[in-house]
Amino acid sequence: MSTAVPTNPNLAGKVAIITGASRGIGAASARVFAKAGATVVLAARDEQALAAIVRDIIAEGGRALAVPTDVGDPAAVEHLVARTLEVYGRLDAAFNNAGDGHMPAPLADISVDDFDRSVRVNLRGIFLAMKYEIPAMLAGGGGAIVNMSSTAGLSGVRGMGAYVAGKHGIIGLTKSAALDYAQRNIRINAVAPGPILTERIGQLSDAARDPIIRAVPIGRIGLPEEVGAAAAWLCSDQAAFVTGVILPVDGGRLAGGA
Repeated sequence: MSTAVPTNPNLAGKVAIITGASRGIGAASARVFAKAGATVVLAARDEQALAAIVRDIIAEGGRALAVPTDVGDPAAVEHLVARTLEVYGRLDAAFNNAGDGHMPAPLADISVDDFDRSVRVNLRGIFLAMKYEIPAMLAGGGGAIVNMSSTAGLSGVRGMGAYVAGKHGIIGLTKSAALDYAQRNIRINAVAPGPILTERIGQLSDAARDPIIRAVPIGRIGLPEEVGAAAAWLCSDQAAFVTGVILPVDGGRLAGGA
């Protein structure tokens, strides 16, 4: 039996939540999803930055809504999903991108507060997002979720214990949730970016960037839009037979070629 697969995957008619959407990969992904036809609901703590991105998307002919959200707060995440349903009546997709960075330090030098903050945003935030997104998707007949992990979620990294722990945890959550809902028409995957040209790397000098570039087999740093494109594909009908996958977007680093 053959199944029709769209040759030009798009997100037309879908409503998608994107967290961490005020800057970096989240902001770029919001634009990618909107250009693919999705109505996007953007969440982050920075209300002014969200509003600016919404204005840009609308000016380009897209549909967007800003909902200021702290992803570590259950009530705030519940409100995000409720607001999406109130305005648009459905939720079809989500890119749970919000995360916290890291301050390099050996494990014993990481403060308890820094560890808790990292886990709160990177791991608890993904759990809360899925906890409230999944019932909304079930009510609408299904959907697709993409969680933000990292190549640091697939290997150890010196000096990044808290961050690595959270990103590894996201992979476990993603795989377990994918199995929980595989027969209920919800697909759940994750992306694992390598070095991406966000604000932190963008501020580095050429000399500081050179070793990062040399560690990437493709020979360059990735773009935020490239991560957004991978997430958009995973949320599209083109990926209808893909669930429980952790997709590296890393220029070949995890292949062992660096």
